[in-house]
Amino acid sequence: MRYLFRLALASAWNRRATLGLTVMAIALSVTMLLGVERARVAAREGFEQSVSGTDLVIGARTSPVQLMLYAVFRLGEATNNVRWSSFEAIAANPAVAWAVPVSLGDSHKGFAVLGTSTGYFEHFRYGYRKPLTLSAGRAFSGTLDGVFEAVIGADVADSLHYGLGQHITLSHGAGGPGLAEHADKPFTVVGILARTGTPVDRTVHISLEAIEAIHLDWQAGAPIPGLVIPPEYVRKFDLKPKTITAMLVGLKSRGAVFKVQRDVNQFVAEPLLAVLPGVALDQLWRVVGVAERTMLAVSAMIVVIGLAGMVAVVLASLNERRRELAILRSVGAGPRHIATLVVAESVAATVAGSAIGLALLAVIALFAGPWLESNFGMTIHAWVASSGEWPLLGGVLLAGLLAGAIPAWRACRLALADGLSPRL
Repeated sequence: MRYLFRLALASAWNRRATLGLTVMAIALSVTMLLGVERARVAAREGFEQSVSGTDLVIGARTSPVQLMLYAVFRLGEATNNVRWSSFEAIAANPAVAWAVPVSLGDSHKGFAVLGTSTGYFEHFRYGYRKPLTLSAGRAFSGTLDGVFEAVIGADVADSLHYGLGQHITLSHGAGGPGLAEHADKPFTVVGILARTGTPVDRTVHISLEAIEAIHLDWQAGAPIPGLVIPPEYVRKFDLKPKTITAMLVGLKSRGAVFKVQRDVNQFVAEPLLAVLPGVALDQLWRVVGVAERTMLAVSAMIVVIGLAGMVAVVLASLNERRRELAILRSVGAGPRHIATLVVAESVAATVAGSAIGLALLAVIALFAGPWLESNFGMTIHAWVASSGEWPLLGGVLLAGLLAGAIPAWRACRLALADGLSPRL
């Protein structure tokens, strides 16, 4: 049978221009199919690693998905706030290594404002436990002297063209037109975070004391009529926070996570909920992951179209090869040999297209990978195939084998006499 494969390669070489275009079509189809699969896996990993290194996310009792939406993705609003005394009690738990408070509710030109402590820049991780880094400036000091300092994410800086020293004012509320502004208490941008591809990029970070300071002359979500406290006087007040929105908690031992989670869920002072970020994000992905399956289906259809093009090319070439096939039949080649010859050609074209597609995908990932990681938080490996790619490749090769069966069946039906004496 080895001579049949050599003969198939020689025949394909004689028609290299036409088959070359078919191979490239298959290669592009495979590149898109595996590219979508690789991007799907990277997007899911990036989504699940919007926060990493955090053992528990704790907030007021609600659904785990809703807690993750507002605590991590800055979407929606909390059903209730958490008392500061509860945060201190949880932070004092012997099993807790660190706890970072999170306070939400204000915005700046559509971007969320996050009140937190300086520990946020020390303990927050994303991706594969990557720490936050500053592309310019420094973190806010967290002291009374630096109460009106702000650190902005990369998207905030790029979209609004902000730099260090920029003065900004915050709005009361989570976005939308017509919001009341804290115009009398401007902030100064002292730091710009490097791009992470996570919600951190779309966030303005200030201290918890700053959250209290801008609301000193507010009550029930509105300014108190006739009362204005200038920014230079806010330091005379007690700026210790009374409530926060949520908290991120890291434990000394991962083995204690379920015990601490149970203790928080049974907290006596107020109803709280502690969720494991990985579990909650997996539930959330099931809700928003419909698009990935749609894209994968579209890519599979493109592969089918590419293979259908190969079938059309092989079928069209049979008329040119009728004499060639008839000569093979006349020297003793049976229908099985003819079918093997045609199927081998289809499989060879599919294998070549798949190999070129893999190489092309590796080149794209090599050059576009850093840009995707910095802008979208997607880590795409150039040479490492995910476990989901091998079944897809196997499906492509099987489809190529089946695609070759149609022209093989047609070739076997060509009669010897019809091949030696073709009609004009």
